[in-house]
Amino acid sequence: MYVALKHLHMASAAVSLALFLVRGAWMLTGSRLLYTRFSRIVPHVVDTLLLATAIGLMIVLRQYPFAQDWLTAKLVGLVVYIFLGTIALKRGKTPAIRSAALVAALMVFGWIVMTARAHAPWLISG
Repeated sequence: MYVALKHLHMASAAVSLALFLVRGAWMLTGSRLLYTRFSRIVPHVVDTLLLATAIGLMIVLRQYPFAQDWLTAKLVGLVVYIFLGTIALKRGKTPAIRSAALVAALMVFGWIVMTARAHAPWLISG
């Protein structure tokens, strides 16, 4: 069960990132595709699967946020990533703000992945 959940979680994360990159490119180019039904629904379905597999992994491994610092860090990072993503794709008032939020969100996503791989919030295994 663990291996299947882990691979589904990692695949969901990759698809989620790819969809965010595509929507970010659409935002940067001013494409109307950013406002299609696909763009409003599919990323949320993928992100729901990503969250469900994360919860499944926590249950299977019996590792939980606020008990393991690296999982707490990932959870905080996720909230920051979502916040920055909404600024990048919807709420940013100017193209410059949206672009900066897009870059920052991608940096946070990278940090989340590195934290997950190292099982350490500051990338120092301990």
